[in-house]
Amino acid sequence: MTKFDEATQAIRIDETAYDVCLDPGYAIGGPLNGGYLMAVILRAAVDASPFEHPVSTTAQFLKAPAPGPARVEVERLKAGRTVAFMRARLVQGGVTQIECLITTATLADVSPAYAEEPGYVMPRPEDCLKLPDPKPESGMTLNAQMELLFDPPTVGWLRGAPTGRPESRAYFRMAEPQDPDPYVLALAVDALPPVVFSAGARGWAPTVDLTWHLRALPAPGLLTLIGSGRLVSDGWFDEEIEVRDSRGRLVAQSRQLARVGRG
Repeated sequence: MTKFDEATQAIRIDETAYDVCLDPGYAIGGPLNGGYLMAVILRAAVDASPFEHPVSTTAQFLKAPAPGPARVEVERLKAGRTVAFMRARLVQGGVTQIECLITTATLADVSPAYAEEPGYVMPRPEDCLKLPDPKPESGMTLNAQMELLFDPPTVGWLRGAPTGRPESRAYFRMAEPQDPDPYVLALAVDALPPVVFSAGARGWAPTVDLTWHLRALPAPGLLTLIGSGRLVSDGWFDEEIEVRDSRGRLVAQSRQLARVGRG
């Protein structure tokens, strides 16, 4: 079991409840990363489902749960021959922190009938950049769990030269050797710095609502994350992430609505 598997494990208590322990190693300046929290919830939901894969997840982040014990409560809404619909909530201290609607199915490793080519060609990994290690007092523990290699223009905001467009692009892999799976993809769709940084904003950008789809089971190797936004207005922004595996196949896609941070 990898450290990530351990940090996201859900222990079944009964047919509808799972005990979890939220790991402080996935924090972003205090709050825990939303993708990590979705991975925890999905462990429980898939265990309670007759199918193997979380093909669609919508999460509403009502509160920011703290590291430590919590519980995932799962309700099966409907199950058919190929698809099951679940409701799951992360509860801590008797208060619902995150509410999810999850669709599960079992994906086969088949060639697609149609697949759009990537809209952007990334530079080689050796031509990409790592962000500086955060200071220990920053509370940015998430960075130690994964490796991101950024397309240089999309981290111009670090030196005061944002592109002016909401965008972020990077290669992704776990810091501990691990082949990507659906739970790693849940983390990956929320792993980039907020795309609004490249539009000139700074500060924590809390996610309000995030929907992501598992489109295929990823091949081993680096993932490519392509992030963009369409509108930054009135303190809100959207963020879309496309995830491709080492073969170039689309394996996950997401859209989230978030608040613009205060730098």
